[in-house]
Amino acid sequence: MRHAHTVDQVRDAEAALMATLPPGSLMQRAAFGLASAVIDLLGGSYGRRVLLLVGPGDNGGDALYAGALLARRGAVVEAWPMAEQCHPGGLAALRAAGGRPVDDCAHPPDVVVDGIVGIGGRPGLRPAAADAWLRATAHGAPVVAVDVPSGVDVDSGRLEGPHVVADLTVTFGTHKVAHLVDPAAAACGAVHLVDLGLEMPPAGIESLQPGDVAALLPRPRPDAHKYARGVVGVRAGSPTYPGAAVLCVAGAGAGLAGMVRYDGPVADAVRAAHPEVIAGPGQVQAWVVGSGAADHAAQLLAESLADQVPVVVDADALDHLPDRFPSPAVLTPHAGELARMLGVPRRLVEAEQLAHARAAAERFGAVVLLKGRHSLTAEPGGRVRVTTTGTPWLATAGAGDVLAGLIGALMASGLEPFEAASVGSWLHGAAATLASAGGPLTAGPVAEAVGAVVRHLPTAG
Repeated sequence: MRHAHTVDQVRDAEAALMATLPPGSLMQRAAFGLASAVIDLLGGSYGRRVLLLVGPGDNGGDALYAGALLARRGAVVEAWPMAEQCHPGGLAALRAAGGRPVDDCAHPPDVVVDGIVGIGGRPGLRPAAADAWLRATAHGAPVVAVDVPSGVDVDSGRLEGPHVVADLTVTFGTHKVAHLVDPAAAACGAVHLVDLGLEMPPAGIESLQPGDVAALLPRPRPDAHKYARGVVGVRAGSPTYPGAAVLCVAGAGAGLAGMVRYDGPVADAVRAAHPEVIAGPGQVQAWVVGSGAADHAAQLLAESLADQVPVVVDADALDHLPDRFPSPAVLTPHAGELARMLGVPRRLVEAEQLAHARAAAERFGAVVLLKGRHSLTAEPGGRVRVTTTGTPWLATAGAGDVLAGLIGALMASGLEPFEAASVGSWLHGAAATLASAGGPLTAGPVAEAVGAVVRHLPTAG
């Protein structure tokens, strides 16, 4: 599991560790990890031109000490201070190693190291720092951020005002919220974690890794039969959108549950595409309702809630939510749908995704999966999982229908809503990446690739 901690949690852990170490040891560890990452990015250090943008805090010190290490490895290192004072020990180390301070970007660098503001900085860069960053990157050099890109809101993932956009972020001790939660996560580029040996408390935000998915995924027992593995019901589609029902059933029938039952208005289209599906009313362990349901959505949701089994509520059914759910529920909105659910502008949801996903989970007493580049699964109480699998090609019609079906199958097979939504989202993104192979895809192959993703998971246990 990848964990993301808040600024206060990180500071407390760093203070506890520094109390046991000689002064400056933690910064030296961070600087070594940073310098090593820069060398890896450049493919070497000798003769490479490195420009450090240095603020007054410890992130500037990390950058300066890393610059000293790079200078001793043959790099041409220049430090551009963003304040009247910068870390005195780091600056002395840089000068002793042959680096030098500058007051502009006179030569195009091979890499720019952003050490302007650390995790305690406020969102947005001051005008002088924003101008320096633009001048330093004008020739297209890659940017390495120290801990976080300067100017992002570390604990919320918000972006407010000018900020650094990094190709690589080298962070220390643990991931921070901004590394996982958009829109800030999109400014981080690739994230490399340097282990400092911090003892961290439990994190409220986490991200599943393949081993976690393997451990959570329900697998059939040797004596399993189709009913024991769970029956997932689908109430989706309409004469206007029959394909939504077909794709939702494809996700539900990707092999994660024992049987799929379809009870909706386009049974002929579903049977034609999926002859193994049972059509008509009957008992299920979970319902998936709403995908492409159009004018049928309210009725289908009411029927599903009356059964008092876990339910996945998608698409059109999200416009007909009860104040509270009588049984466990997963809601799967995109940003526009979540905005309607909460009565706020879409731009606010997109700007503060974490806050709004958590607010919706509390408001409806249900698990909320806010779909996006990094989808957020939030449950009442504040715990959140971030999905980092996927590909931009997954932004295609019908992909959400497949996802809803996958989550329903996982709930029918025994997973609790939070686990089902986060595991389903992870599998959906991984299957899309596999099916895409770097190119365009449509929704159907995403469902077809789920089996191959599961086969390639590490052995659980």
